Amino acid sequence: MKKFFLLGISVALLACQQQSNNDLKELYSLPKKLKEVSGITYFPKNNLIYTLEDSGNKNAIYALNSDGKLAKTITITNATNVDWEDITKDKNDNIYIGDFGNNDNERKDLCIYKVAKNELNKDMAVAEYKVSFSYPEQTEFPPKKKELFYDVEGFFENGNYFYLFTKNRSKNFDGTVFIYKILNAPGTQKATRIGEFKTCDNYNHCVLTSATISPDGKKVVVLSHDKIVLFKDFKGDLFHKGTQTEIKLNHFSQKEAIVFKDNSTLLIADEKTNKVGGNVYEFKLK
Repeated sequence: MKKFFLLGISVALLACQQQSNNDLKELYSLPKKLKEVSGITYFPKNNLIYTLEDSGNKNAIYALNSDGKLAKTITITNATNVDWEDITKDKNDNIYIGDFGNNDNERKDLCIYKVAKNELNKDMAVAEYKVSFSYPEQTEFPPKKKELFYDVEGFFENGNYFYLFTKNRSKNFDGTVFIYKILNAPGTQKATRIGEFKTCDNYNHCVLTSATISPDGKKVVVLSHDKIVLFKDFKGDLFHKGTQTEIKLNHFSQKEAIVFKDNSTLLIADEKTNKVGGNVYEFKLK
């Protein structure tokens, strides 16, 4: 089993606040059939979590009740799971599936599917539309190994835009994350890079796997395997211009999914690897 050590923190984080917590509370284990959960979103009205799995799995989303039991499986009949990496919803409870996993930075079919709220009552649902997109900065497929910036595992919808946070797979990883913005509308679009920030230079501890925004729009959180980074006090959608606080979870696992339950509570899910994980956790921000 690999041993992981925090080797260093980038200059960007040294200038930021840091906080340590021991408040990661395990709520329940995920159903055994869901072995590769890659995103979660939360519906407070009926206390359901919707989740999905990544590449090699079904083109389906799953509703889990407050005990972690599988309440419903919804197959998306007109969508292909190339590499589904995150799931989110808008203010009207429409769901969005991010098919933008791009480990090798070779894909030219990146997209986001919209599943309308009324389709969530069905066993066989139809995606209302697909948003296809590309990154204007990417000119080679794949780019050079030191420029593998075009994988994404975390996004959310806010104000009729999608915000994507890149998973840096570059040689000599330095924690650089790019934020891209895409209009929530059908058709083909070019993503707009609106900012960047750094985590730390240790891939195992600081590569990003999910992102979420609070219901009131005042906090953004991104997830790694053993910590979160919290952004507050930003203006508009310049999240990286706000205060950046690293919060250690004091728990290492393959954490792949995060969502706000309310404005101060997060839900986090991890995959089960080497008998560790496979659970949903609750974490309260101080």
